[in-house]
Amino acid sequence: MLNVGTQAPDFALEDQDGTLHRLRDYRGRWVVLYFYPRDDTSGCTKEACSFRDAMPAFGDIDAQVLGVSADDHASHRKFIAKYDLNFPLLVDPEKSVLEAFEAYGEKTMYGRSYMGVLRVTYLIGPDGVIARTWPKVKPEGHADEVREAIAALS
Repeated sequence: MLNVGTQAPDFALEDQDGTLHRLRDYRGRWVVLYFYPRDDTSGCTKEACSFRDAMPAFGDIDAQVLGVSADDHASHRKFIAKYDLNFPLLVDPEKSVLEAFEAYGEKTMYGRSYMGVLRVTYLIGPDGVIARTWPKVKPEGHADEVREAIAALS
């Protein structure tokens, strides 16, 4: 994980509709940058729906939620439509942003090691500096946890 207090790496990624998002474009606002393994899987769906349901509260505190995975545009569009998600999902098939934020690495399942997307979240302050990290996210209740952290830091 990148360290709290360091400048977050800038990036430019397209969302599900091809709209380009640059981190620097969100200066002056809180950014919740969450990385997740795969669209429409159990844990990822719980996490995304948790953020969806909390979006009014994030809007009240001027925070932008951005989800990032290695899935493609079509997969993101389908995931958004199926669960009525109300925030952008960014496409990173080359894993450049995943790697820059140390959200791609070794995982173990059923005794087998493999490389994959790690479920991590960064809270980036209005100044572009990492304010908080969650290295091993538990999907349920995560959005509330992030919202509470913003409130405590504001």
